[in-house]
Amino acid sequence: MHTWQMQEAKARMSELVKRAQSQPQVITVHGKSVAVVISRETFDRLSQPPQTQSSLVDFMRRSPLCNADDIVFERDQSLTREVSF
Repeated sequence: MHTWQMQEAKARMSELVKRAQSQPQVITVHGKSVAVVISRETFDRLSQPPQTQSSLVDFMRRSPLCNADDIVFERDQSLTREVSF
């Protein structure tokens, strides 16, 4: 990733945009990163909602084990460990 100072980014905007086609470009002001210029393709990919994402509750409800009452979860019966602060 290439880093540009704001003055340099303004003066060489055309080059900055061309470089952003291949990798993100960082713009700084007073040494702090304030912006990142990315390609339109990258922006479109990152801004689209995930296609297959669903909530954890939906995932659990689709489980073949949903409503299975015969599942037994055994607790670990060992003693707790001591922690010093």
